[in-house]
Amino acid sequence: VHVLKHGFKFQSGEEADIFVGNSLIDMYVKCGCVEDGYLVFRKMMERDCVSWNAMIIGFAQNGYGNEALELFREMLNSGEKPDHITMIGVLSACGHAGLVDEGRHYFSSMTRDFGVSPLRDHYTFMVDLL
Repeated sequence: VHVLKHGFKFQSGEEADIFVGNSLIDMYVKCGCVEDGYLVFRKMMERDCVSWNAMIIGFAQNGYGNEALELFREMLNSGEKPDHITMIGVLSACGHAGLVDEGRHYFSSMTRDFGVSPLRDHYTFMVDLL
């Protein structure tokens, strides 16, 4: 049994409730405890787009741009479809990691590959990236 901060417990093989898991990930990454958030993410038996987004954005906002992009690729391989929020996290990760060309690639592939039309926030991240 692994006991996390705040008294929450996940037992090996036991499914974590998606809502609780997502809330814990969000809380941990907002506090800068990225490793704890990632541990919760990995312990979750089921994940939804919110789970992936929380962890990708958490990595990006805490300076783990490459890890965010690696997790994004894992998300795609798992069959989960990215949404507008996912792509904000991806562009943010590229910006934090200084990956201008990769950021341009993801921006240009948003609509073509993922069916996500760019919004103002996406353009803002592109301006920041350049």
